[in-house]
Amino acid sequence: MKRSVRGLLAAVTGCLLLVTGLTAQAQADGAQGGGAGRGTGTRAAGAKPALGWSSWSFVRKNPTAQNIEAAARAMQTSGLAREGYLYVNVDDFWYHCPGSQGPDVDRYGRWVTDEAAFPPKGGENGVQAVADYVHSLGLKFGLYVTPGISHQAVVENTGIKGTTYHAADIATSAAENNYNCGGMVGIDYTKPGAQAFTDSWADQFAGWGVDYVKIDGVGTPDIQDVRAWSRALRQTGRPIHLELSNSLDIGNADQWAALSDGWRTGGDIECYCGKDDSSFPLTSWSSVSSRFDQVADWAPYGGSGGFNDDDSIEVGNGADDGLTPDERKTQLSLWSLAASPLMLGTDITRLDRADLALLRNTDVLAVDQDAVDARRLAKDATAQVFAKREKNGDAVVGLFNTGTSTRAVTTTAAALGLPAAADYAVRDLWTHRASESAGTIAADVPPHGVALYRVHPLRYTAPATRPATAVAVHWSAGPAQVPGGSAYTVTAAFSDYGSTPVRDVRLELAPSAGLTAVATSPTSFREVRAGGTARATYRVTVPASRGLFTTGTVGASAAYRYLGAVPARQSAGDSVTVHKPVRAPYRAFASTSADFSQDGTRLGIRAQGADLYNGINEYGALYLPGAGHDGSTTTVRVDSQADTDAWAKTGIMARDDITDADHSPGFVILAETPGHGYLLDSDSDGDGTLDTQSEAGTAAYPSWLKLVREGTTYTGYYSTDGSTWQTIGTADVPSAAATQDVGVYATSHNPGTTGEVDFDGFTQE
Repeated sequence: MKRSVRGLLAAVTGCLLLVTGLTAQAQADGAQGGGAGRGTGTRAAGAKPALGWSSWSFVRKNPTAQNIEAAARAMQTSGLAREGYLYVNVDDFWYHCPGSQGPDVDRYGRWVTDEAAFPPKGGENGVQAVADYVHSLGLKFGLYVTPGISHQAVVENTGIKGTTYHAADIATSAAENNYNCGGMVGIDYTKPGAQAFTDSWADQFAGWGVDYVKIDGVGTPDIQDVRAWSRALRQTGRPIHLELSNSLDIGNADQWAALSDGWRTGGDIECYCGKDDSSFPLTSWSSVSSRFDQVADWAPYGGSGGFNDDDSIEVGNGADDGLTPDERKTQLSLWSLAASPLMLGTDITRLDRADLALLRNTDVLAVDQDAVDARRLAKDATAQVFAKREKNGDAVVGLFNTGTSTRAVTTTAAALGLPAAADYAVRDLWTHRASESAGTIAADVPPHGVALYRVHPLRYTAPATRPATAVAVHWSAGPAQVPGGSAYTVTAAFSDYGSTPVRDVRLELAPSAGLTAVATSPTSFREVRAGGTARATYRVTVPASRGLFTTGTVGASAAYRYLGAVPARQSAGDSVTVHKPVRAPYRAFASTSADFSQDGTRLGIRAQGADLYNGINEYGALYLPGAGHDGSTTTVRVDSQADTDAWAKTGIMARDDITDADHSPGFVILAETPGHGYLLDSDSDGDGTLDTQSEAGTAAYPSWLKLVREGTTYTGYYSTDGSTWQTIGTADVPSAAATQDVGVYATSHNPGTTGEVDFDGFTQE
């Protein structure tokens, strides 16, 4: 069982110690990129990642001349264009798609513009008319295609412009990816007329004034298509940016770098978790945090002339982003460290003022526009450090907290590859505050947050600058269960990382209502030397939980003076979660970070977890050992479920041994999910992995779930009123033992994010 007071974990404020540095050779690789033959693509990208907006995340299936032109105007009036956000890109659905036979085509086999959405104007094609408008505002225009040729062109055997060849002469029978319309087939580029077909399409785009072409659905088999489009765009004589999408194979990174200006390193950033197919929320923390490994893996391949593309920036619409303010800074910081294109996916006609300030932060934009890919220097369970060296010798470092509690993240100037120096200037790129450090670069970073610093060596000590300092909260280790009135030792720590001492340090601990704190040591210090730490201890009493779970906060602050007289103050905080004890006959088990609570017939689970399917078994469970059997019926009411992800799962679990998370057979779950309704998942072959799934309905709260076992066959039901039951599905689980563990469970489907689920009325018959 995991500890139930999150603040008690030592990891909350543990330091991340770095033993590797950003070497000069690694920096040179990052500046030049790893792609053999870099610079042979379309030659449109130049030295900097593209900045702009794309229609997919928000507009999605309904682009029109009206909403694309409105976005272009908003790019100007918001001031984003002045900061370099220039591209206005139309994604999918600009063309006629009558059905699975493929897009409608003109007499040369090219897609036909949807004239209802993009009406012709003055004899011009509707897309060209929009491009003209975008250009009139001093902006650039982008358009979307997918590999291959429409099956309709093959059926009609359309001609290929400028040749005697036809579509049937160059088409294959292989299907090509067109995610939303379908009906595209391959092109055999060894056949005469194949390159001419792509040239004619590129010429048409150039004539319309297209500045950016995104090819979606690109996979390894499409290298010839990418090569053809690269040649075709070059031969137009117009500088057109070529972008490839999505989840490209890193094994072919050199090819993507040689042929294009940018390439998507992963899947879509959108969470597709809005109710009733709404675009909002645009994304989720799990979608953003999944990029950390991608940024690290792809770092050798990006650089001036071609860039790793981590997908759209979903910052701009406040709470509709799907991210907290700290998570928004994390996305912008990680993308900028990676020198990724910054293509906004938000509704830029309705920008949130605070988000707009983030997007227009020129200190952060400069990090993106340096065209240097950062390396990952360190990673642990809840923190990561990325850094890069600039051409002028500066280091830029991101200290990321991927966990759910505030923690200290620390590195050193030496680890950043900086030379030994008398002192170091440290600039916070989000707050613009300057400080100095003797060599330790550290911050108390909020959950899912980041500290983004620019650091450079000084040839002299900078005593006239505010020293870099940090405040942290350390809890003593506590028991698995926290009864009412339990008390813990909490330490407030203040560290001076500067080159000179600070004076008159006063530490304070301020718990939220219900918690009490009494100092058990001195809290004032006349001086804290350079590189030193002052600590004050407190006895904090945590009251009994008022419900299944109660969350409080404990904040620490330090008031001090530097330069002998200049006053300063710094603070940090942490959250504390308290629960009620779980009583027999229930038992608790977790294969991820989880807390449990019981209040009469009510049960609660707060759990993290990457997933519960396809070989991933990360969950927290409250269960009755050996209670399941042939003929048993299990029911429970799900009162609430945190929407941590569209695929977050909770409900009833039956398994031979719930505590053998990765191996136990007889595995079946009944699940409710925020975005995919009700599921019955099972293990068909007894290998301890859920591999089959039935789906039904739309999630509602409260909902009742019922799992019925007959022999080794399980049937799942759901109800939204407790009396009328709908069947989800039936599954045969041959490996099920005569008796099994049965209980309730939860997984957040979002590593590092905790989601709470509350149950009532659990019965096992």
